[in-house]
Amino acid sequence: MVRTVWGVDSASAVSPSLFECVVNQFGKPEYWGRYLTTVENVSDGLTQEEIQFLQDNRIKIMPIYNVFREAVGYRQGEITATNAIFHARRLGIPTGTFIFANIEHFFMIDEAWLRGWIDAFYPSGFKPDFYNDPVRGQFNEAFCQAVINHKRVKEQAVLWSAEPENGVTTKQNRPRTFAPATPDCDALVWGWQYGRDAEECPIDTNLIDRKLYESLW
Repeated sequence: MVRTVWGVDSASAVSPSLFECVVNQFGKPEYWGRYLTTVENVSDGLTQEEIQFLQDNRIKIMPIYNVFREAVGYRQGEITATNAIFHARRLGIPTGTFIFANIEHFFMIDEAWLRGWIDAFYPSGFKPDFYNDPVRGQFNEAFCQAVINHKRVKEQAVLWSAEPENGVTTKQNRPRTFAPATPDCDALVWGWQYGRDAEECPIDTNLIDRKLYESLW
């Protein structure tokens, strides 16, 4: 049985008021997924103040990069990964940490971009990952083709699945079985965003494999 760890992610910065809302309404998360940079009207970027606040509360950070709107082309995958690595270093995130590319189901996606992301991460010391929807959109086909074309994808890519969406729960009422949707090929699916867009606080709820948790910051 997979040993899982409960946590949340948010596009909003973790202020004391948001933290209090989450703890009071859902329970204290063990990790918090946050974006490396600000994208106007989409996400607040991590700041040193926010990092210190999370660390003071003994909450690990799950870094996400989302400054792209399609995942097409090997060279573009390399460039996007290089930018993500730059921002991870700028924020002081240590090597060995997983960094997630935020690939939404409505993106154009091809296998070359995924290979480019993986290859650019290879010498960096960081670990390459994909937030994805293996049910809707083009990720399933692109990923499985990338696995066929490049063994490094199968060996190194860790996936954070957006399906199935069972609904937001408290920490106490989290799913007891780790059951994320997976691609139609061999994959390391270590994350599951099982609940999205909580009404009480602007967060999503997640379960992750302890192997992933141990390599967060």
